[in-house]
Amino acid sequence: MSADTGTERRASDAELIERIVQRDQTALAALYDRYAGMLSSVLNRILRDTQAAEEILQDIFFQLWSAPSRFDATRGSLPAWLMVIARNRAISRLRRHNPAAGDELLETTVVSTFNIETAASQQQLLGLVKGALENLPAEQRAAVELAFFEGLTHSEIAKRTGDPLGTVKTRLRSAIETLKRNLHSAAASTT
Repeated sequence: MSADTGTERRASDAELIERIVQRDQTALAALYDRYAGMLSSVLNRILRDTQAAEEILQDIFFQLWSAPSRFDATRGSLPAWLMVIARNRAISRLRRHNPAAGDELLETTVVSTFNIETAASQQQLLGLVKGALENLPAEQRAAVELAFFEGLTHSEIAKRTGDPLGTVKTRLRSAIETLKRNLHSAAASTT
């Protein structure tokens, strides 16, 4: 799926959704080009299964094509909505194989209010996230990296680091709260 025209690249998410409502396949392709990489990356990190990640990715865009009106712009941005769907589907798939894993992943969700429709905005957000991570204490940063970037559960992190499970949970909870505060502050200062 590819919609590599200047018109599609410049169109806002809202314009593309409206065009999907009108059954414009190029609009769907443009959104796929815009967000598939980000979603695929998250799905692969959580699932560690490329085929499963690809299946979920295709299902997400099929859902967007089938029922674009399910997206409500008043409740958040399109990429945040897509990310929540991707994460929830990945967690559901993991739960079928390891029921405890999904609950721990849901606890560590951070929703961004940034508009990341453009590559420049995505790079800006990435820079802010990296900066926020670098400012965390080393133990919290390590726990977050293991949870988000390697998709480990709390128990797996405790086993790998040798720390008590309660300590891992506290570190993650504290880190997530700090990241939320810092990212919300950063979002407020950029608007």
